[in-house]
Amino acid sequence: MKSTRATQEPAWVRYGLLTVGLGFLFFFLGLPLVAVFVEALAQGIPVYLEALKEPETASAIGLTIGIALAVLPFNIAFGVAAAWAIAKFEFRGKSLLITLIDLPFAVSPVVAGLIFILLFGSQGTFGSWLSEHDIKIVFAVPGMILATLFITFPFIARELIPLMQSQGKDEEEAAVSLGASGFQMFWRVTLPNIKWGLLYGVILSNARAMGEFGAVSVVSGHIRGETNTLPLHVEILYNEYNAIGAFAAASILALLALVTLVAKTIVEWRMKKETEMLNAVLAPEKT
Repeated sequence: MKSTRATQEPAWVRYGLLTVGLGFLFFFLGLPLVAVFVEALAQGIPVYLEALKEPETASAIGLTIGIALAVLPFNIAFGVAAAWAIAKFEFRGKSLLITLIDLPFAVSPVVAGLIFILLFGSQGTFGSWLSEHDIKIVFAVPGMILATLFITFPFIARELIPLMQSQGKDEEEAAVSLGASGFQMFWRVTLPNIKWGLLYGVILSNARAMGEFGAVSVVSGHIRGETNTLPLHVEILYNEYNAIGAFAAASILALLALVTLVAKTIVEWRMKKETEMLNAVLAPEKT
């Protein structure tokens, strides 16, 4: 159905809203992003590359990627299991589970880090037992992984829950009635239906894991070359007035953000295309 003048906004309203939106994106997203690369390359590419080759910067890059990869399997396992349980079954405590999934969104990352200090610190609940067995969690990589996991675990579940609820459970029930085992049902029916939503959640989860500052800062101890991720390393370099080093490290985070944005756009496009194809197939059947 074509729009008529009665249902169209005036041209000045459309262009005004477009100008405001693009202006906001330019001043608050585009301009800062350009400024990061301009400052990082202010003294030339050789100096920029030398800053990235610094042992502490290289260690921060490796640790950031390593932590993101370490939490990914746990986020996938929890996200799929929680979404499947919430979308496909009715049980007591379902609303409580949904509330707990949203907890990291409501709790400050700094508070989340303090929780792990209270649990695993030297004066914490399990501190004496950990000391006796020479197990170090706080001010070490395990604590950083736990803090990152707490911050990132809702993303995959929150992406899959509405998707699986909209799909219903007719296909799974049909597969079981035809003799499929639980694993076969998941691998051949459920997973193909949620693959793009799962990948979308993985992208968001990884982006948050690599950019997390608050919770990781509390439990890391800021040990140079050992427990400094890229966001923490950028802060340290900037506080030491090492602008080139700080912006060079920040540019890596910006590049990772751009890669995440491109991947997110591709996944959204594929999800849209598959939805359109499915609707085109189902439309004749409904008529």
